[in-house]
Amino acid sequence: MKLSQIGELFLLEEIRKNFKKKSKHVVVGIGDDAAVVRPHDKYLLITTDMIIEGVHFDSNFITPYQLGFKVVSVNISDIYAMGGKPFYLLLNIAMNKNTAKKFIDRLFDGIKDAIRLYDTTLIGGDLSASNVGTSLSATVIGYGEKYIKRSGASRGDKIYVTGNLGDSACGLALLKKIKRPVFLEKPPLPPFNKGGQGGITKSKLQPLNSKLSELGLSWKTVEPLLRRHLMPEARNPKKFIKNATSMIDISDGLLIDLSRLCNESKVGARVYINNIPQSPELKKAASFLGISPIKLALSGGEDYELLFTAPPQKKVKAIYIGEITESDRVIVDSSGKEKPFSAEGYQHFINTK
Repeated sequence: MKLSQIGELFLLEEIRKNFKKKSKHVVVGIGDDAAVVRPHDKYLLITTDMIIEGVHFDSNFITPYQLGFKVVSVNISDIYAMGGKPFYLLLNIAMNKNTAKKFIDRLFDGIKDAIRLYDTTLIGGDLSASNVGTSLSATVIGYGEKYIKRSGASRGDKIYVTGNLGDSACGLALLKKIKRPVFLEKPPLPPFNKGGQGGITKSKLQPLNSKLSELGLSWKTVEPLLRRHLMPEARNPKKFIKNATSMIDISDGLLIDLSRLCNESKVGARVYINNIPQSPELKKAASFLGISPIKLALSGGEDYELLFTAPPQKKVKAIYIGEITESDRVIVDSSGKEKPFSAEGYQHFINTK
C-alpha cells in the first residue's frame, strides 16, 4: 500500500494512534491548530533541525527506522548542548505520494523508540507531499535550570569532549564501501541467537559478512561505527553541567565546532593531538580504508558528542583535550610542536555528503 492510497487524514490518525502518550504538562496535543503546554518555571529552550534526502542522507544507506531515530536524536543533542532537558517534539514530514506504508510504519517505529529513550513527547507537526525525496524536520522544546552558551569560555578553561570522535565519519565511509543498508535497530531487539548481533538478523548478516571479508574487516569492528553514524545517541550533560562554562555538540567536526565556540567566546584554543579520543574500531577500520583516523576524529562530523569548557580547578567526568588560550588556535603534535588549525569540517553549500 502506498501513501497515495491511504491519504493525509489516515496518516494523521496513524500518528495520533502511535504517539498518543502525553506528558502531564501537555494541555492540548496532536490534532488541533496548535499544541498547548503549561511551561515550567525554568528557561525555555527551543531548537529545530532538518534531515533532507540527498543532502543529509542517502536512502540506499539508511533504513526508515534509523532515519526516524536519527531525526529525533540530532535535535535532542542541541537541547543537551545548551544544558537543557528535552520535553516536547514537533515533527514535519514531506514524502513522495508513492512512499510505501511499510516505510512509514518503520519510520514511526524509529521515532517512537527515540522519544522513549529521551523521555520526550510528540505534540504535533505538519505533513506535506514532496515531488523529490523525503524530508524530515523536528522542533524540540526543552527546559533548563541554567543554560550554557557557546560564548562562555575564558582563557585558562580546560576543553573536554564526552567520547570518541570520528566513528560516525568512518561509519559513513564504510557504508559507501558496503553499498547497502545495514539493518541495525536501537534500542536493541532480541538477538537471533545467544551471542546476539545488535538487532541484525542472521539472514541479513551473511551477505554483509561476505562484503566485510572483502575489506578485511569483521562485524565486531564495523558494528559500533555503523551504529554511530546511522543511529547516534545524544549525550546528556547532567554529570558536568554545573561546571560547564561553554558548550556545543559536535555535529560538523571537532575543529569546525571548536572554532565556532572560540569565535563566540572570542578566545583561542590549544588542542593536544595525543588526547583526542579514538576508538580501537576506528583505528582498525580506517587503516583498512586507507584513511587517517586522526583526520576523521578532527574533521569528521555527526558524532554528536558534546564539546565543552570548564574552569581548570574543577573535576570533570569527561575527556580532557586541551585548554582555552588568549587568541591562537593550535594543535600540539606528539613531539610537542604546535601547528595552527582552521575550521575543518562539514559546511552546507560548500561540502557535499
